[in-house]
Amino acid sequence: MSAAALDQTALATTGKELLAVSDLKVYFPITEGIVIERHIGDIRAVDDVSLTIERGTTLGLVGESGCGKSTLGRAILRLYRPTAGRITFDGQDVTTLDGSALRAMRRRMQMIFQDPYASLNPRMTAGGIVGEPLDIHRIGNREPPIVELNTGDLTKGAYGDMMAIVVQGAKHLFMYRRPRAS
Repeated sequence: MSAAALDQTALATTGKELLAVSDLKVYFPITEGIVIERHIGDIRAVDDVSLTIERGTTLGLVGESGCGKSTLGRAILRLYRPTAGRITFDGQDVTTLDGSALRAMRRRMQMIFQDPYASLNPRMTAGGIVGEPLDIHRIGNREPPIVELNTGDLTKGAYGDMMAIVVQGAKHLFMYRRPRAS
């Protein structure tokens, strides 16, 4: 299915269910041997998870370190291929998508990590961090923003538009700052 067709399907969907995960399993193989690898077992990172998220709601996934929270999120985004189960996002079966259809679906999904230091690269500016997904998904243009030096307003370009939304009218030049500990 093309990216345009996916967008049209999403607009036509009127159901309340946005995400449905049923019987999801993600196993990582344990192998033995260097030349001839033998499968000797599996690490069960996610085992038989089912959940539903309705449109307009938020889910916070909480658990001990190493319990599979990030693996579940990556499997839902199809960054990891599920061993078994089904993932449906906005009426579309994500487990069967590949290539451009999967990339188009990922434009509409996101995973937010709790630890900002694991998610924010201190070598990138805030504008670069916000702009990177826009580049990956080819959203907007690459035109640099025009910054009004007297007020700090961001007035042009995709990055500037996103930063204006992120900082919600703040008069500071956050776009060129780097994340750091306080």
